[in-house]
Amino acid sequence: MRRWCTARRRAGTGRARPPVSARLTVPGSARLPVSVSARLSVWGRVGVLGAVLVTTAALPGATALAAGAVGSAGAAAGYDFADDAVRVAGAGATADAEPLEAGTTYRSTLPRNGVLYYRLDLDDASDAYVSVTAVPGADGEVTAVDGIRVSVQDADGGSCSVQSATFGAARSPRPVTAWGTREFDPGANRCQDPGTYYVGVERTRPQDSPPDDWDLEITAATEPRPRQGGATGAPESWDSASPEPLAGEPERRAGGNGFAHATLVGQGVWRDDIRPGETLYYKVPVDWGRQVYATAELAGSADASGYATGALRLALHNPVRGEVDDAAKGYTGRRTTVGLAPLPPVAYPNRYATAGQVGALRFAGDYYVVVHLAAQVADDFGQGPFALTLRLRLGGTAAAGPGYAGESRPKGLFEISAQDRVAEPGSGSAGSAGDDLAMKAVAVGGIGTGSLLLLGLAVWTATTRRRA
Repeated sequence: MRRWCTARRRAGTGRARPPVSARLTVPGSARLPVSVSARLSVWGRVGVLGAVLVTTAALPGATALAAGAVGSAGAAAGYDFADDAVRVAGAGATADAEPLEAGTTYRSTLPRNGVLYYRLDLDDASDAYVSVTAVPGADGEVTAVDGIRVSVQDADGGSCSVQSATFGAARSPRPVTAWGTREFDPGANRCQDPGTYYVGVERTRPQDSPPDDWDLEITAATEPRPRQGGATGAPESWDSASPEPLAGEPERRAGGNGFAHATLVGQGVWRDDIRPGETLYYKVPVDWGRQVYATAELAGSADASGYATGALRLALHNPVRGEVDDAAKGYTGRRTTVGLAPLPPVAYPNRYATAGQVGALRFAGDYYVVVHLAAQVADDFGQGPFALTLRLRLGGTAAAGPGYAGESRPKGLFEISAQDRVAEPGSGSAGSAGDDLAMKAVAVGGIGTGSLLLLGLAVWTATTRRRA
């Protein structure tokens, strides 16, 4: 029993994990029949493994035990793909396109030349969104205008949307994300009917692009219509003043290496280390009516001679991974700060705005703050790591949503879950809220393991009585 308790404490505290083969030992178990010992061995393994799985899955920013990131490009660039991503092959023609299901994440590969097509089967009651993240190899040379282009078209070839994402002036290989939409518009003539639609993905500058294939992470989602009609124009006025950045001692919080593994944070000051070429992901729950303010600060270098163009990049992505806004700043070896421009509160009518930044703030849910340090920084200032400070403020006042007539896919995508609300400002600091979440996860793991122990003892008792 002492060995099992030690294994349980280790699983709960996050220290060295016990081997999966850890057994439940009870006095005299060596003299039990082999069949009984085998049953107890199974229960011991299930209990310990259950504690590790429950605890690990519940912690903010934790990575699943079974890593699903495969593929040379993704591994080289340090991007962690979703563990449950489904492999899908893009087709060279729409007639051969494989379907994408809303609520599912996919893995695919993009060659240097040509357009890849995927199929969407959509109804007439939901807006649809597709995001594509392309991950180039870390060693390839890219140009400022190179990247990916994502388009959505109807069955007749009519264009619903086209968007591109490029590497920018830093010319640093990094994950780039573009999104496509099929949305209902009373004044539109195309893309309003149910049926088959196609998603096209291609490189924006194939003639100057690296020859190697790029790994892709693709997500599809649908948003139901509101129960009642509302405003059909974007809000014309909002508080556009920039508040003072949050002060205070930063709390250590390691960023994730992909959308699916983004670290959950809320309002606060967060600290991490970043290396040239690295991209960090943070997930921030944002309710209706709230505003996001974000700044990233890179510490100075011991060698303050040189210059890296657009070295520190900060971006905000919405719940369907569409980019809202970004900002970048060069690095001279001295402390550098970059911040997002003031953004309006999250509101359903924002989708009717002509400005892309406003239109992307159309729903509540988990937003993503993404920080990238250009690979070229290493040329003049070394491999680091460099101290990074992220300051996040949530302004505005939480408001009621539009009242959807159905469920989104995936479910709850445009809502703030009870678990995510621990990262919202209000009672205590965001750091303490995250610690509370971690303790709750450990408690859940302990309770689950205790239940398995009691059940295992019951099986052992019943078995020995029957044999007696």
